[in-house]
This record gives sequence, structure tokens and C-alpha cells, in this order.
Amino acid sequence: MSDVNDLDIELNKALDDLVPADEKPAEPEADPYEEFKRELRLKPGRWYVIHSYAGYEKKVKANIASRAENMQVDGIYEIQVPTEDVLETKNGQAKRVNRVRVPGYVLVRMELDEDTWSVVRHTPGVTGFVGNAHNPAPLRFDEAFTMLKPIADEQLAEQQKSAPSQQPSQVAVEVDFEVGETITITEGSFAGFPGTISEIQPASRKLTVLVSLFERETPVELGFGQVSKL
Repeated sequence: MSDVNDLDIELNKALDDLVPADEKPAEPEADPYEEFKRELRLKPGRWYVIHSYAGYEKKVKANIASRAENMQVDGIYEIQVPTEDVLETKNGQAKRVNRVRVPGYVLVRMELDEDTWSVVRHTPGVTGFVGNAHNPAPLRFDEAFTMLKPIADEQLAEQQKSAPSQQPSQVAVEVDFEVGETITITEGSFAGFPGTISEIQPASRKLTVLVSLFERETPVELGFGQVSKL
């Protein structure tokens, strides 16, 4: 009986660290991207993804725009190379840098026909369309939004600059963890347990780790400093 009571005490202690699985859902918040999504749906043309040489994405963007203008092709409406701000740490010093979010890719919103295809495909630095080379498929709406979301984030950050309760704009943080990676918990009730990372939250520097407890995987929320790599 003593062993059972001890087990109950340890289990109750461990449960304090668990991510609540059955909390009452919070009231839905207004979607800050609703206006961006609405504009995205109303714009003419479809979004296509172009392969380019890594490091030449912005040059390719300028070249496509220049060729479309010089060749008087009107069906190419917009070219984007989504970027993001990240904090990189080198030699112990954090530095904020702007980098291309998906190296080697350029997004083009256009009406696909022989003229627009030719302008894009034969632009220096372009190696082809993603998908069928001669009849590429456009992105679905959700795919386009995901790729273009950094642009919406920039717009929201500009709007927040004039807000009375201005908060510092969030910057993506470089992390040395990956989803699916096995780590060791170093602090808390599960110290010494191995776990598998199921979610990474760079902004709050937290991880959701799946821990095997009584033959069942249980999610535990931990800070970056509470785990170590194997």
C-alpha cells in the first residue's frame, strides 16, 4: 500500500507540469490577417512558385518585372520574395538580420498564358516553375497565404507602430531544436526523462515535449533551458 501511495504522490507532482489537455476552449479572437486574406482573394491572377538560384531571388524578382515591362506583357501583376527578420548569435553577440524566408523560390501572381510563361521562364536566374514545367499548377489559397504571411506580418507591424500601447515587434529567434528530436529533460518533475519535441514556440522560448509516462505519451511544456540535446 505504501508503494501505491508513493506512486500517487509522484504522479500528482508530475501532473503539475503537464500541458492541460481538456481546458475549456478560449473565446475565438478576431483574425488579424482577415483584411490581408480578403485582399488576397480579390486580387486578379493566381500565385505560382518559381525556382531560382539561391541568393539571386531579389535579382530574379527585378529581372521578371523589367522583362514584363519591356516586352509589354500585362498579365504579370506581382512578384514577391518573402523575407523575415531573425536573431542570429555569433561569437556571443546577437544580431538582427533580414533573410529570404524560403531560399531559391520566388512567387509570381499572374494570368498564365504563353506570353507570361515565356517572360518568367526565360528570365535569367530562373530555373523553372515548381510542378509541371510547361503547365504549372497555381498555389491553393491556403498555400499562398502561408508563403505570403511574412508580408502580412510586416503590414501589421507598421500598423502597430502608431498604436498607443505599442509592443516591440516580434522577431523570429534562431533555435537549436527540431520537431521530432529526442532530448533529455534536465529540470522539473521529469528531470532525467527522455522526451520527443512535438512543438517549438520560439517567441516564448518554450517547447512541448512528449514524455512516456505509464506507457502513454504525455505532453509537457518546458523552457529551452530545461532540456538538453542528446
